[in-house]
Amino acid sequence: MLISVQAFRDECSAPLRLRLLAGERGMGRGITGSRVQEAGLALAGEVFPSREGCVQVLGETEVDYFRRQDPARQPEIAERFFAGPLPCAVVVGPLPAPGLFVGAAERASVPLFASDLPATGFLEEAGRHLYRLFTETATVHGVLLEIIGVGVLLSGRSGIGKSECALDLVLRGHRFVADDVIHVDKLGPATLVGRGDDLTCPHMEIRGLGIINIRDLFGATATTRMKKMELVIQIEEWDPSREYDRLGLDDGTVEILGVRLPSLLVPVSPGRHLAAIVEVAVRNHLLKQLGVHSAREFVERQARRAEGSGPP
Repeated sequence: MLISVQAFRDECSAPLRLRLLAGERGMGRGITGSRVQEAGLALAGEVFPSREGCVQVLGETEVDYFRRQDPARQPEIAERFFAGPLPCAVVVGPLPAPGLFVGAAERASVPLFASDLPATGFLEEAGRHLYRLFTETATVHGVLLEIIGVGVLLSGRSGIGKSECALDLVLRGHRFVADDVIHVDKLGPATLVGRGDDLTCPHMEIRGLGIINIRDLFGATATTRMKKMELVIQIEEWDPSREYDRLGLDDGTVEILGVRLPSLLVPVSPGRHLAAIVEVAVRNHLLKQLGVHSAREFVERQARRAEGSGPP
């Protein structure tokens, strides 16, 4: 995956306090990795950037090193650095960018930015924003929980009882991740990680009670910031006219960001203990992961019995 320096600027200009100093013609250059790299010895020409396509950071150490070099060598150092395989560079910290850097960057059409953030803070913030730029994301509605170690998304229309079910599961000792808005990041070909919104996590809305804080009520161990999503349980109102799977032979799936996750449809009606059903569904899912499919084994036993070739 590749993003342009212009996209990096659009996303990060405000939080990283970026100011463009030179190289505007190179805004179409491509950034190929979410890693932000300190230039280090690359400035001295002794080694080159270990990863092409990474944003290069010039902190106080690099700027001070450059200024201590023989003035006759400084133009050569600047020209060689900006001629290297880099999409853009950022001078961070309180020291101003040397004029030779600005001139070399302009001639090489390499965007050169300045930021008054300290190097450590810049590296952390830039890495976080680039991670989001390079990650496929989606937003889904529901409640995300960790149940017996499994990341479970409860989905269904608003008011169906997802949050109440999640609260009951927390009381049973399971962990809450997020309610209502779930941000999903695709971290690999078949890996989805769900997390809550920075503002609302770890809150939950319960009709009649309002907004409650799960961490404050039940302690830090009752919540987790993010969780790999492994199972989707869709909750809907019981429809007497609809034929539901009564044996459990159908293995449904739901697709999110191109990844297919196992899915179960659970109809609700008065008297059904939804939290207990969800917990048992997760336990049954874990059994299937181990190769134990109870419904299929039951049907096979019935077939053997009908044929007279198996135990009664």
